[in-house]
Amino acid sequence: MTIANCLEALGHRLPPGVTLLAVSKGQSPEDVEQAYAAGQRRFGESRLQEAEPKIRALRQRCPGLEWHFIGQLQANKVRPVARAFVWIHSLDRLGLAQRLDRIAGDEGCCPQVLLQVKLRPDPNKVGFSPEQVTSQLPMLMHLSHLKLRGLMTMAPLGLEREQLHRLFSDCRQLAQQLRSHLPSAVARDFNQLSMGMSRDWPQAVAAGSTIVRIGSDIFGSR
Repeated sequence: MTIANCLEALGHRLPPGVTLLAVSKGQSPEDVEQAYAAGQRRFGESRLQEAEPKIRALRQRCPGLEWHFIGQLQANKVRPVARAFVWIHSLDRLGLAQRLDRIAGDEGCCPQVLLQVKLRPDPNKVGFSPEQVTSQLPMLMHLSHLKLRGLMTMAPLGLEREQLHRLFSDCRQLAQQLRSHLPSAVARDFNQLSMGMSRDWPQAVAAGSTIVRIGSDIFGSR
């Protein structure tokens, strides 16, 4: 199937209100251009070194692209990430959020951010624990150069379908609990759940995901 055909098939399967984020890491600018020609506008990248030249190459050829950073954010890469990306899905600790807030103020930008939470033991994943994100929420919501939009989580490998649904449901419930403690002006925009990838997005959508991060189902295996 072509990239356009894959996007069309996904569009028929995703319910209204769920945003498709095309994960373009490892893909060429030409592949992104094909997806763009098929109507896709939101793309996710996880490696700054790869993403920056791709973003520059496509700035004129594909106006209106919205770039999302979905990889682990390193402290020494915060400034260039803040410059290049409108959304950051992987804010995984308070100190990093505070650093991003300071740098966003310097750069005159206001990134849309999702707090990455870790809901199951997994040595390969990082993120706030539910207890951390709950106790640190008052400090996070006062970071004036960040726009808190919701939560992001990733499932460990090897979970069964029912376990996946339970994990994603736990994330939705945590977001609801956090939202209840936010001022109404902040709570109104704290409404996004970035959950689900090519291997598990149906379970994520069934549990309430609003953003799915899909790469191989669009571009094929790398």
